[in-house]
Amino acid sequence: MIDAGLGATALSVALGLGLSAACGFRIFVPLLVMNLAARGGYLHLAPGFDWIGSTPALVAFGLATGLEIGAYYVPWLDHALDTLATPAAIVAGVVVTASVVSNMDPLLRWSLALIAGGGLAGGVQTLTAGTRGASTWLTLGLANPLIATAEAVGATGLSLLALAAPMLALLLVLALLLAVFLRLRRMRQRRSASP
Repeated sequence: MIDAGLGATALSVALGLGLSAACGFRIFVPLLVMNLAARGGYLHLAPGFDWIGSTPALVAFGLATGLEIGAYYVPWLDHALDTLATPAAIVAGVVVTASVVSNMDPLLRWSLALIAGGGLAGGVQTLTAGTRGASTWLTLGLANPLIATAEAVGATGLSLLALAAPMLALLLVLALLLAVFLRLRRMRQRRSASP
């Protein structure tokens, strides 16, 4: 039988990591979803992070989400944002994970947030930036609005899934990253095998 405290901690870790991965698609969408969930009583934030559920944060996250999503539809601006988005996504991933993980020693919580939360957010953001770069090269940027839409939908969907089914969201993210890793590995092997 699983200890109730351990089970709650595992769920909060899965929730934090799922939301962190969503920050890799869009930085502010998960924070806006968290704000709305906290305001509705569906999300309990760790001590010291109540500000995420505040009215000023709602306004800030709402405006930032709208600006971020809109900016990715501007051809030259989407590439400029990608250079800023990677470090910002990592920071957001750290904050998001630390804000929902509970029943854990602070050193362990912040270590988890820095390594896993920031790492997942950065990994997903790097993947999206690479996808946009490939799209720009292959389609001269004509497919970039489709990618921007998919990323916004991915951020929203993953954030909502993380709230509703944290373990499933985390498994989905890990499966996606594993599939990308295996695909890149196969591509490298083909390149090295060809003359």
